[in-house]
Formats: sequence, C-alpha cells, structure tokens
Amino acid sequence: MTGRTVVPASVIEREFLVEERLQKIMARASYGSRRSCETIISEGRVTVNGRVAKLGDKADPATDHIEVDGQSLGGQTQAGPDNGFIYIALNKPRGVISSLEDELEAGRTTVRDLVDVDSSHHIYPVGRLDKPSEGLVLMTNDGALAHRLTHPRYGHEKVYDVTVEGNISDLVLDQWRRGVILDGRITAPAPIELIERGADSSRLRIILREGRKRQIRRIAAGLGHPVRQLIRERIGPLTLGDLQPGQWRSLTSGEVAELKQSVTDDPASRDPLPNHPNRKKDSRAARSST
Repeated sequence: MTGRTVVPASVIEREFLVEERLQKIMARASYGSRRSCETIISEGRVTVNGRVAKLGDKADPATDHIEVDGQSLGGQTQAGPDNGFIYIALNKPRGVISSLEDELEAGRTTVRDLVDVDSSHHIYPVGRLDKPSEGLVLMTNDGALAHRLTHPRYGHEKVYDVTVEGNISDLVLDQWRRGVILDGRITAPAPIELIERGADSSRLRIILREGRKRQIRRIAAGLGHPVRQLIRERIGPLTLGDLQPGQWRSLTSGEVAELKQSVTDDPASRDPLPNHPNRKKDSRAARSST
C-alpha cells in the first residue's frame, strides 16, 4: 500500500518553535555577557518551568517560565493584565550606549541613565543602537515581548533615516536594495528610498527586516559611502514621533496592544522573501543592525 508520509503534529509544531539558548536570552535581558550567563547556568541558578537548567538548554520566554535566582526573567509573570510591565520609548542621542551600565567604567552615559524609572524595575533595551547612532529605543521588562521583537524569525521592520557621504548613484542603490555579501552571506533585499541627493551627501530611508551587527554602517562603508548620521524612526508599529533626543515617554495602551499583536501574527504571512538564500539562516543573525 502506498501513500503520503504523515508527519506527526508534534514534529510540525517543533518547526515553528522560537527557542534560543538560555545564555542568549539572559544576555538580551541584561543579566550580563553570554559567558557570564553561562556561568550562572552552570551554577544551577536558572530554572525553566521549574526544572534546573543546564548549559545547552533552549527556551522560548513567550511560552516557558524562566527564573534566575528565584526571580522571573525580565519581568515574566503569570499575573493578569495589570502585571507591572513597563514599556518606554526613548530617543537615544548620539554618544549614548545601549546598555544598562558602562562596563568599561569610562564615564559613558547609558540609555538607563536617561530614563527616570525606579531602579527596582529591571527594564532593558530591546535590541541595540550603536553609540554613534540615534533614534528610537524600546525599553521594557516584558521578556516575552522583547524576545519576539528581536528574534529574526518574526522579521519586524525597522526604519532608518540615514545620511551617507557622497552623491550615491542609482547603480549603487540598486545593488544595496538587491543585497550584498556581508560575513560570507548575502543580505536580504531591502527597500531603500532616496530622500535627498546632494553634491557631498545623500539621505536615504532604509527598511530592514534582518539585523546583522552594524549592518547599515558596514554596507554603506563597503559601497564607498560611509554613514554620517543614522536615526532609527520605527520599530514594527512603534514610531519615534516628536520625541526630542534624550526624551522618553511611556507607551499608550494602544501602542502596547499593537506591539503585542505584531508578535502574535503569523510571521510567514508577511514574509516577502520565502526563497531568499538566507531564509533558513536568519536565526544566526545578530540583533544590532546599525
């Protein structure tokens, strides 16, 4: 008797799990570097769904309950709607680092220094902007939301207003839009709008759905047009609005609802690049694209 091979539902479900190694999740929640997080795990201080974790374990903070030293990771909670989560939009100025503390102890200002929220709330930046870059940074203690917003599988759009050196040609722009080789892999095609072209500089609006480390700056420099200024204007449905550099505000309930809806939508339904060669490798991408 012949027929189609039936794949068990449990196998299909595993294909869509958004799991990462614990040390990556912990590092993103600002519990330290990945190496220091590995030490915490090795010391038996981390549990996943009540079980003591070990190195190599993976989890999805959207569905798994992770605790470090008996405290829920990144504000995870089983409480109801009024669960103490904090959601903040910050306009990061140039020269400020996207960290909770200055690990070099060099007197650098951090994004946490700019947000006047009680230190008992463990808020942290979702994704990063490098020190020379400016613009929208989302800060929260909602670990599940942060995980989904930064995981490449979900392909959330990030929009950047970028000024590069020189009069960038249409040929170079088309090359950038189609994708260029970076770290041995071609980048995903990216919509790029030419806003203004001058004799010594060009202004672009770039939309990214992947986030390799310093991606825009590295591509621009490689194409002969180093970045002069980079401002992030949007993360998913959240926009910078009229926030001035250094200013922050709490998100409205409507904005929070939109963000949560954006991470519950089926990512495959909005994936415009199903056959792109990087499609199966996106989970390896870094979380910093500037």
